[in-house]
Order: sequence, then structure tokens, then C-alpha cells
Amino acid sequence: MEKTRVIKILETLNELYGHLGCALNFKTPFELLVATILSAQTTDVTVNKATDVLFKRYNKPQDFANINQSELEGYIKTCGFYKNKAKI
Repeated sequence: MEKTRVIKILETLNELYGHLGCALNFKTPFELLVATILSAQTTDVTVNKATDVLFKRYNKPQDFANINQSELEGYIKTCGFYKNKAKI
């Protein structure tokens, strides 16, 4: 695809959808990553309820590396498929 066509497509998409933003609540790119993983097969509203509590205690990669899987499952149980999502 030519560069000018790609730029035009991106501009059009931005005009049509650029104002929408993201429905997930997050403060850092890492929090967005976690919220996005949790959002599979559930609503953003459900994810935001879970991450509101979760991110107050755990919001950095080191935190998630040290959390017990069963404890994490407790935080994300409402998101569905929580056993699989807690393994990631």
C-alpha cells in the first residue's frame, strides 16, 4: 500500500473513532496490558470493577511475579476464565 493511502486511512479512522478512547481504567501501560488480558470474554465494566481493587495492591510486573496464583484468582474471579487468566 502506498504511504499516502495509509496516512489517509489512519486520518479517517482517527476522525471517525479517535474520540472514543478506551473503556478500561488504567494508569500505566502495564495496567492496560493486565486489563486487556482480563477483558477476554467479559465486559470492560466487569474488568474495571476487578482491577479497581486489584491495582490498589498490585500494579507492577514485580507485584504480579510475586503474587500467589490462588490470591490472584480471588481478585479476578468475576472476570470469567479466571484460572486460565491467572496463569498468564
